Amino acid sequence: MPHSAEQRLGHLIKKVEHELTSAKHMALRPLQVNVPQYNVLRALSQESGLSGAALARRCMVTPQTMSSVLSTLEGRGLVERKPHPVHGHVVEVHLTPEGRSLLTRADEVVEAIEARLAAAFSPEETETLLSYLGRGLEALAKPEEAAARN
Repeated sequence: MPHSAEQRLGHLIKKVEHELTSAKHMALRPLQVNVPQYNVLRALSQESGLSGAALARRCMVTPQTMSSVLSTLEGRGLVERKPHPVHGHVVEVHLTPEGRSLLTRADEVVEAIEARLAAAFSPEETETLLSYLGRGLEALAKPEEAAARN
């Protein structure tokens, strides 16, 4: 007999992700930044000079969505796009000082939400959950290897 939607692992993971994203959207709204924009600022703070295509992959959005996000961030003066110094056809994206400043404030509100989520678990439970989620990612990324272990 099939499980109900509430008993299906994928459904529950998606529901948690939706609630987390919704909470982030609400918290970021006063800063006039949305979750995809925040994710781009975060990615650029970790690795400056990424291309739009690399950012799209890293932030798990389509190239079209990334183009729109970058246009908005550039229009607000939060990022700047420059041609790669060697490969002129590649455009690198960099945070501006204004982008770094906004990211610092945005990180504070996002970290508070993530702390709320983490507070639902003991440190041991968090470690176990992270292990389980990592194993799930591995199983989905390399299904043939996961099947061979079972």
